[in-house]
Amino acid sequence: MLVIIPCLIYRKTGFIGPKGQRRFLLLRGALGSTAMILIYYAFQTTSLADATVISFSCPVFTALFAWIFLKEKYSLWDAFFTLFTITGVILIVRPPFLFGSNTSGMEGSYSVHLQGTFAAIGHAVFAAMTLVILRKMGKSVDYFLSIWYYVILGLTESIIVLFILGEWSLPYCGLDRLFIILIGLLGLGGQICITKAVQIEKAGPVAIMKTMDVVFAFTFQVIFFNDIPTWWTVGGALCVVASSTGAIIRKWLQSSK
Repeated sequence: MLVIIPCLIYRKTGFIGPKGQRRFLLLRGALGSTAMILIYYAFQTTSLADATVISFSCPVFTALFAWIFLKEKYSLWDAFFTLFTITGVILIVRPPFLFGSNTSGMEGSYSVHLQGTFAAIGHAVFAAMTLVILRKMGKSVDYFLSIWYYVILGLTESIIVLFILGEWSLPYCGLDRLFIILIGLLGLGGQICITKAVQIEKAGPVAIMKTMDVVFAFTFQVIFFNDIPTWWTVGGALCVVASSTGAIIRKWLQSSK
C-alpha cells in the first residue's frame, strides 16, 4: 500500500476504477490474492521445485478458462497438452496406488506433501482465472489500479485467515521480519512486472519468458537449501514445461495469424 498509493496519486487514476470494470477488478483482487496465499502455503509444505513446477500448469488452465469465459478456441491439441500436464503432476505427486509406498525425496510426510500439492494446483487455477480477467480488462484499466485491488483484497483476506487460524503474531527473530518485508517488496515487484507485461505484450511471449520460473526454482533450491530434486520431479517438470510451452506457442502462432 505504501508503494502503490503514491503511484496512483501520481498517475491520477483514482482508487475505484472505471464503473464498468469494477467487478472485474474485485475478482482480480480476490482471485489473485487467494492464489498467492495458496502458493506460499505450498512452499511451506512441499519442496520449492515441486510447488513451482505444479503451479506452472497455469497456462493450461488459462487456455481452458479462456475457452469457457472468453469464447476462445479450445482444440484437441489443448486437450493433449492438458493430459500431458496432468501426467507431469502425477509424477511429482506419486500417488501410492500407482507408485506404492515410495516417498523418497519428499519433505515431511506424504500427507503434508499432498496438501502442498493441492495448494499449488489451487494456485495454478486461481492464477489462470486472474490472467483471463486481466486480458478481459485489457488496457482500459491502469495496471497500478489492478494491483491496488490485489493489495486491498489480499490484506483483507490475510487478516481474516490469520484470525481464523489464530496465527496473528510476528516472528521473534529480526532476520525473519526482514525476510517478510523482502517477500512483500519482491512479490509486489513481480506483480507489477507481470501485470504490465500482460498489458503491453501478447500472452504468448510473456508466458514463454515465465518458464524461467522453473529454472530459477531448481537452481535456488540447490544453492540455498542444498536440496537436490528427485528424478520424478525432473520428469514431471519436463512434462509440465513442455505441455505449457507447447500450448503457449500454439496460441501465440494463432494470434499472430
